[in-house]
Amino acid sequence: MNVVRIVGILLVVLGILGAAYGGFSYTHKTKEAQLGPLALSVKHKRHVDIPMWVGAGAVVVGGVLLLMADGPQQGGRRNG
Repeated sequence: MNVVRIVGILLVVLGILGAAYGGFSYTHKTKEAQLGPLALSVKHKRHVDIPMWVGAGAVVVGGVLLLMADGPQQGGRRNG
C-alpha cells in the first residue's frame, strides 16, 4: 500500500467523522498558582467546530487520491 492510498483513506475517514460529529472537545490544564506544596490548577474545556464543508472537502480530496492511486499504471507494454 503506497503513501497516496494511505493519505486518501485517512482523509475519507476523518472527513466522515468530522461531518458526522461537527467538531471535537479537549481539556487544557493550566497551572495558576503554587504556594509551597499547594498547587492550584484550572482545567479549561474547549470545543473546536469543524464546518460541514471541511468534512465534505476531505472526503472528496481523499476519494480523488484513492482514484489516482488505483489509476492506470505507467509503463510500457509487456511483450510475451
